[in-house]
Amino acid sequence: MNAPSPWWSPHVHADRRPFLAARGRITAAARDFFRSRAFTEVESAVLQVSPGNEAHLHAFTTELQPPDGTRSRLYLHTSPEFACKKLLTAGERKIFDFARVFRNRERGALHHPEFTLLEWYRAEETYEAVMDDCAALLAAAAHAAGTRRLAFRDRIATPFAESERMTVAEAFARFANVDLLATVSADATDRDALAAAVTTAGIRVAADDTWADVFSRVLVERIEPNLGVGRPTILYEYPVAEAALARPMAHDPRVAERFELYACGVELANGFGELTDAAELRRRFEAEMAEKERLHGERYPLDEDFLTALAAMPPASGVALGFDRLVMLLTGAQRIEQVLWTPVVERGNPM
Repeated sequence: MNAPSPWWSPHVHADRRPFLAARGRITAAARDFFRSRAFTEVESAVLQVSPGNEAHLHAFTTELQPPDGTRSRLYLHTSPEFACKKLLTAGERKIFDFARVFRNRERGALHHPEFTLLEWYRAEETYEAVMDDCAALLAAAAHAAGTRRLAFRDRIATPFAESERMTVAEAFARFANVDLLATVSADATDRDALAAAVTTAGIRVAADDTWADVFSRVLVERIEPNLGVGRPTILYEYPVAEAALARPMAHDPRVAERFELYACGVELANGFGELTDAAELRRRFEAEMAEKERLHGERYPLDEDFLTALAAMPPASGVALGFDRLVMLLTGAQRIEQVLWTPVVERGNPM
């Protein structure tokens, strides 16, 4: 059997070029969108002392060698988040970044080891404001792409429709018949209670699954396929155990100011009302790195400079949007490589 042609073969490039041309129009429209709202475009450094501190994200490592011969380890960032938040501390108020980011051990129709995150932040504004940004950006991007729909596989959504808004607890009740918040408190989770409810709902639970494992399985198997069908969905108020870098909700400390935007069953964006409690964030990071060491035998350092800056950061909200996925959904592409100008090539696999 003949090997597939590389991406730079003229006939392969000709097939991909309409997607790439649309990408250019969508990029220009996104920049216009933010500039018209008085955002400043920033460019965060790729090389960082810490790539981020999430247990299930895997970074690329490299080595810094100054002229004096000393050596230190650096990482290619998995997100520009730490750098952007330092800029908020520095005095920037509204910023956006088309950031090339890098995540190892990720490859598939929707995943690529090098991709683009469009991140933006608003100082002194609520996370509902960046939810509204997401809806308006979808419409602007669709106009630029010349389409009236988002599509992926057998699912379609209208980018101009008002987004459905649903709490995570509502989604668990609707799609899995599980009372999620009955298994959550402000500072703990009840693994056995969630496992029992999920088993009753007919979802497999392994003996060594943690509460987070069970939560993720329900989300992936029962909830995500139903989100963003017909119109985009904003899933919000994640349990505080899944808060990442989001602050707890004032009205209910069991949940956090975290949301995700979905279209056609695909996660497009992840946003927070940003946590600025450096001590609490350090605790979360250390817990994540302990879990990473348990699962994968490694941990990443904490960015102490970031934690210092965070203590002086103003209240803010921000969101990271998978830009390549947005282009895919607007153009009907079925694999992320179709919308990347020069995909990363694995040895023996040209695409």
